Order: sequence, then structure tokens, then C-alpha cells
Amino acid sequence: MGLQLSSNDQVLALAPDSSSAAAGKKLANAKHWKSLGQNSEALWGECQGSSLYHVRIDLSTLTIACSCPSRKLPCKHGLGLLLLAVDTPQALANGEPPEWVTSWLTKRAASSKRKETKETPKDPAVPPPAVVLKTAEKRRAQMMKGVDLLDLWLNDLIRNGLASAEARPVAFWEEQRAQMVDTQVEGLGNRVLRLADIPHSSANWPEKLLAELGKLALLSHAFRQGDQLDPALHMDIRQLVGKPIKQEEVSALGETVSDEWLILGQRVNDDEKVREQRTWMLGAQAGRTAMVLQFAFGKTPFTEVFPLGARQHAELTFWPGAAPQRARLETRRGKISPLQNRLPGTETIEDFLKQVATQLARQPWQERFLCALRDVTPICHDKGKQWHVRDRTGAVLPLVDDEHWRLLALSGGYPVDLAGEWDGEALFPLGILVDTHYYLL
Repeated sequence: MGLQLSSNDQVLALAPDSSSAAAGKKLANAKHWKSLGQNSEALWGECQGSSLYHVRIDLSTLTIACSCPSRKLPCKHGLGLLLLAVDTPQALANGEPPEWVTSWLTKRAASSKRKETKETPKDPAVPPPAVVLKTAEKRRAQMMKGVDLLDLWLNDLIRNGLASAEARPVAFWEEQRAQMVDTQVEGLGNRVLRLADIPHSSANWPEKLLAELGKLALLSHAFRQGDQLDPALHMDIRQLVGKPIKQEEVSALGETVSDEWLILGQRVNDDEKVREQRTWMLGAQAGRTAMVLQFAFGKTPFTEVFPLGARQHAELTFWPGAAPQRARLETRRGKISPLQNRLPGTETIEDFLKQVATQLARQPWQERFLCALRDVTPICHDKGKQWHVRDRTGAVLPLVDDEHWRLLALSGGYPVDLAGEWDGEALFPLGILVDTHYYLL
């Protein structure tokens, strides 16, 4: 396979923070290294710091291991080795790896095999039908109690008027969430807590709050319909209300799609103790959108590492639902290649919004969508305070409140293919394709 990353941007996108990226750049010089080498499976080298650190990289998954004591993953030594391999590939001699690399690769292969064996569903001891039915009825009764409490709370909030929400402290929303958690409808509780951020967030906050309250009421009503709903939609509602699907259920109920996936970008939410990472992919053949969602506590690294701005054959299994979007990585196959051809996106903003409308008609509670647009031009107004992208018909989409000078500079003011995350109000740019080169933003 060999190293398939082609730019420093792809390497630096793996860095856990800016300081690690800067430190990695300083180590991207052969003078810091000994025993540099590579083959089709791995890169390796010994970096001289306060001690001599062993660094190895599994090229099939871009997993980096280093003997240094750093808690950051990947560490600066791993980033430095990757940057060195991209910038100066001749510095890494082709050959057989030393024992400390081969033993690590062997352990990884054995661990992967054990994981596959562990995830193979076994025939569990099935409890008597009467016990299963009683347990399910008890849980549903508890959840219905939570839904009833939510409906009462929503009615009171509307009756008192949305203006009353202005003065509500955070404890008002937290108390309602706690009741939802106690009645096993944590999904509803989390949505209630997010409402606390809406008052005073913008000039039209009452409109936004009313829309979110409407979605909550719709979800409550849909849960009451139960098995009368389409099975796929029923599966969505089950997860949204608070009964997540187990991993073995995903394998059994979800659809597995094999394709060459374009890995277009990531967003990481690290405001909470548990960090959330969304990796957006687009199937080159089927045009299928996938979001790989990962969680990590504190500074713990995410399980899967993805080469952003690249393409690779892989199998993804989608969570079951009316408009499946969330997926998990099953296997990777073949080499990692840079994105060079045009993105398989929509030609106009109108076409993209029609796709969003279709998805929302199937599943009204989806909050984020992958947006891949061809031939759009970034434009700014009011001295860079307002940003949009414009398609060839003149239609525009607003960009998130931020400065997007790099996007404008890379485009040169000309149409480009752009990938971004759309939340229903604004577009967060992930990357653009300019002259057969994909730039991460």
C-alpha cells in the first residue's frame, strides 16, 4: 500500500491541537531521526528527544504508536514522521522493519481478529417470552410517563408565552431534562437542555425556539403512535427518544454499503467533557452520504483515524432509519488516494435544498447534512462580516459567522467545488477542490 497522503494539510488535520501540529512541523527533518524506514504496511523511525523514541505508523489505518510519554494522540513525533514521509519520502529507506515494528503489527493484527470474533453475534440464552413482554411493557410505561411530563411542560411554556423563556435560568431547563432522564427518555431531555441556548442568541430567537418546540411536540406525538408507524421511522424515533440501538443491532438491522468513499472533512465539538467528532464522507459511485460519529472522553483519542481530503474503498454499515446517515466503519480496502477529480455534488443550491427537503420529509429531526456543491463562488459583504457562496444561477447560501479569507484566496474569486456541513441556517465549509487539489478548510 505505502503512504498515500499527498499533502501536509492532510497530515496536520490529524493533529489533536495546534501546538502538536507546530511541534510536529519542527520534527519533519531527517536530522532528528535514526533508523528511518518504510514498506507497504508501515513507516517507522527513532526520534531523538530527551530519550530515543520508537515511532511506528500502520498505513492501512494511519494508526500511530510512539514510546514517548505524551498523552496526546497522535503525538508530535508521529506527526513529524508523517510530515517527513510526505515532504522527503527519499529519507525513508524501503526495507524490512525491525522487530519492534513487526511485533507491534502482529499484535495489531491479532487484536483486530479478536475484535471481529468478539463482534460476531452469538446465540444468547433467550429469556421466556412472558419475561421479555413484561420488561418491554414496563419500560414503555416508564417512557410514556416521561412523554406525558414533556407534553405538560410544553403546554405550560406555550400558555405562559415565549417571552417568559427570556428570564428562565439554566436550572429551569436542567430540571426538566433531569425528569426526562429519570423516566428513560434521555434523548428528549437532551433536546430540552439545548433549548436553553436559544433565547437571546439572535434577533429571531422566538421563531427558532418555537420551531424547536414544534419538533419536540412532533416527536412526542410520533412516539405515541408506536408500531403504527413505518418500521424504519419507528426505529428513528426509538433512538431519538432515548432507546439507542446496540452495536449488534446495527450489524443485524443496518445496511452495509461498499464504495470508494471521499473523506471530505471533520468537525469536532470539544466544548463538553465528552468530545464529539463528525467525519463526513461521500460515496464516489452511489453518491451516498455518510457521517461517522465518534465520541471520546477528555483527551482520549478517537478510535478511528481518517485521512481527510482522500478517497479509499471501504465498507460502512448505516444505522437503520427512514433516512440513514450515521454510519460506522467496518473494513478498509485498497490504497488511500488524494482527491483530484470533481466532487459528485449538486449543480445548484436549489437541487441541494431539494435533497434536504426530501430527507426531512422522511425524517423531520435530522439536524445536519453534507453539502457538496459544484461551481460555487465565495463572496463577502460588509467588509468581510457576511459571507456566502453563490452558484451559477445566482442563488446563495450563507456561511457560518466567521472569516473565510482562506476560502476566498484559494478560490481566487472563481467557481470551485465545495464540501460543507449544512445545519439548516448556515454552511460550515469543510474543503474545496481547486485545480485537481483538495484543500481542507
